[in-house]
Amino acid sequence: MPFGLLTGLGAALSWGTMDIASALASRRIGSLRVAAGVQLVSSALLVVAAIASGIAIPSEPGILTTCGLLGLIGAGAYFAYFTGLRIGPISVVSGMVAAYGGLTVVLAVLVRGESLTLTQATGAAIATIGVILTGVAFDGGLRATRFAGPGAFFAVVALVLFALMAITMDIALESADWLQVLLLSRLVTAAISIAAVVTVARAGRRTSDPGPAQDPVRWPRVGAMLVVAGSLDVTGLVAFAIGLSSAPTWMVGLASSFGPAVTILVAVALLGERLRPVQWLGLVGVAVGMVAIGLP
Repeated sequence: MPFGLLTGLGAALSWGTMDIASALASRRIGSLRVAAGVQLVSSALLVVAAIASGIAIPSEPGILTTCGLLGLIGAGAYFAYFTGLRIGPISVVSGMVAAYGGLTVVLAVLVRGESLTLTQATGAAIATIGVILTGVAFDGGLRATRFAGPGAFFAVVALVLFALMAITMDIALESADWLQVLLLSRLVTAAISIAAVVTVARAGRRTSDPGPAQDPVRWPRVGAMLVVAGSLDVTGLVAFAIGLSSAPTWMVGLASSFGPAVTILVAVALLGERLRPVQWLGLVGVAVGMVAIGLP
């Protein structure tokens, strides 16, 4: 199995599992708080890793600018994704966001000048169509075809930002070590997320509308979910960055997009969500596409 496909699938497994904990936490405390919590946990883990390995923060303006942009894109991507997961359904939102893999392939060819064999291009197309099918509902014919679920808009925003995130990270890795890139960008993402939480909290205190009554939040359980989600997120990021450092961007990005398929299967098995036949067909398409891109 190609190294880029292996690392991408490793990221997919981590991120796909992370989505369940993130979605459940988002429904208790809101997507913005979850995004900030995940960023804090992953940032702390990266700081510990940087100290243990003796990695210094680079001072070159170009690297700082690229990593800052990467952090900004990441903040928007995570917020959009977690919002989509919160208003759900999880299976639909995750399936739609997985289309970022196909967009990453296109951007890698257009922006990074990469190339694919005919078999790989066919596999990429099949996998992309598969993930799109998991997020489309067919109700009464072609004219009635629609993106399913209220989280569709946020899913589209997230998939575009995740694709841009992959390309920007690949550019940053040309000038800095993968741990440096992850540390700098994640610190920026965490700072933006925390600032957003504080801003929203202050705005909420100024309004006279108390909002709908909610059940008490069980913070120990939510905190555990955030720790699990943040740990899985940083594990996926490490696998993703290592893959980008030595393998084609399109392959790593496309393979990592298989993560929502993991989420879909867990959501069906553990949360009782149901998929339409066309969505199961989409999952098969993803699997077939992944096999094709791994062929020599």
